[in-house]
Amino acid sequence: MVSADPLAGRLEQKVLEHLVTAVLLFDGDLCLTYINPAGEMLLQASAHHVLGQSIGTLMPWPECSMEQRLRDALSIRRPVTEREVTIPLSGDRTVRVNCTVLPLHQSDASSEALVELCQVDRHLRIVREEHLISQHQAAQALIRGLAHEIKNPLGGLRGAAQLLEQELPDESFREHTRVIIDEVDRLRKLIDEMLGPNLIPKRQYVNIHQVLEHVCGLLSAEYPAGPVIIRDYDPSIPDFRADPDRLIQAVLNLARNAIAAAGPDGQVELRTRVLRRFTIGNKSHRLVMQVEVIDDGEGIAPDLLDRIFLPMVSERPGGTGLGLPIAQELINQHGGLIECESRPGKTRFFIYLPLEPSHD
Repeated sequence: MVSADPLAGRLEQKVLEHLVTAVLLFDGDLCLTYINPAGEMLLQASAHHVLGQSIGTLMPWPECSMEQRLRDALSIRRPVTEREVTIPLSGDRTVRVNCTVLPLHQSDASSEALVELCQVDRHLRIVREEHLISQHQAAQALIRGLAHEIKNPLGGLRGAAQLLEQELPDESFREHTRVIIDEVDRLRKLIDEMLGPNLIPKRQYVNIHQVLEHVCGLLSAEYPAGPVIIRDYDPSIPDFRADPDRLIQAVLNLARNAIAAAGPDGQVELRTRVLRRFTIGNKSHRLVMQVEVIDDGEGIAPDLLDRIFLPMVSERPGGTGLGLPIAQELINQHGGLIECESRPGKTRFFIYLPLEPSHD
């Protein structure tokens, strides 16, 4: 990957480092000699740790036999391309890519193989995120409109009940007016919860792991019998500007759902990672923090998965269905997004938060 012209070499390096396509270069022995940042993000490993590894060690994927693809391309001396190849990632995740293996034969050097892995599910994820954001915005607009129409008559009902209570001589009749007042207060509180906080976040520099540890302390006090809480933190995540109270509330809402799904004998995991050149909705960010809340419960019913961030949608008996919409609103206020994927035995909630201003 080194050009004879130093200027051209620097340009090549700059282009490769800014590609969203993963680019990997293997020598004739099929050992990795170069990987660009997009490749590091795809493999969830740094270049420092993977350079020099053989293809069999780096990509032990019998499902897609990457080693055989490289050997075929080098033997026939022609590019080999396969579309929508599903490759496994760490943590039981998979990604679909278009894979191209390009043999590089030079007279003064041994053969090399250039591998391009282009995610084809990236566009689908962006469309899904835009749908989540628009869905949440539409739900919030509807709730705010309804709140205005409902809270005005509720105020009139409460005032009338208070006046009536003062005029009733019999204490037993006042119990009925007290029921009216209490129910009006309950409905107003419910509407306020559905609206969520509407003040501007009070931002300060926050360490995400201090936020998560605070949440773990609250959960240990609330659920002393379990489940087990596992931490998997990336210590390289820098501090960033956010409202710590709102982050705590958002993560706490997700974690409480995870604990209810896992049960006392289950397991809940909190995991943090840094993603590079990541898109949230239609905005591209150079650095994004990913917080995962994972449980090993029964999973979310498929017919509910697309609606779980809507108000009043809940699988749990007695659940209000407000925890997830409120968490989504709190994260949206920071320019982030919450996503979910679920199957029996593993449910993941992903919190994406930009670590710096976006680049449209």
